[in-house]
Amino acid sequence: MEPAILREQSVTRERDRAPAGSDAADARRAAKGDPEAFERLYHAHVARIHSLARRMLGEQDADEATQDAFVRAWQKLGTFRGDAAFGTWLHRLAINLFLGQRAKRARDRERLQEGQDVTEIAERKRSGLELHIDFEAAIGRLPMGAREVFVLHDVEGYKHHEIAEMIGVTTGTTKAQLHRARMALRRYVER
Repeated sequence: MEPAILREQSVTRERDRAPAGSDAADARRAAKGDPEAFERLYHAHVARIHSLARRMLGEQDADEATQDAFVRAWQKLGTFRGDAAFGTWLHRLAINLFLGQRAKRARDRERLQEGQDVTEIAERKRSGLELHIDFEAAIGRLPMGAREVFVLHDVEGYKHHEIAEMIGVTTGTTKAQLHRARMALRRYVER
């Protein structure tokens, strides 16, 4: 049996042999201060992180939130161990950041009056000449809690117990929020 130190050195050598430009190699280089490596990581993942930000926080906050996610990634690169793909690590970091931003925003300003139903918000008519269905806009009209659960479950593919753990609620709450979001979206689409 191979001693643990030798296995670890073998894994390290294997990671070091990752092709130049691969996410793992670029993450190691960026963690050591290489801005070009971080720039490659940024360009490889910015579209996915921006899409996630747009869905979780809304179009108006997506650009700034995406920038915040990459600033945080730069600051935390030293914690990337390579156990998972860099994209997975970055995605999880971004979700945690966006959840924190949403919680802060909810505390700072009360977006919804108590007693207001999700379906009331989704049933508001669109203004302007928009006659086609814009799914992104429909998601954006959902209240924060319903939108958050919908995006994490139906768009990103997380399970209810994972979402509950992420946002600090019960799985029953996530299931109820998802149901409300789907019903509100259905009403919006049927208009």
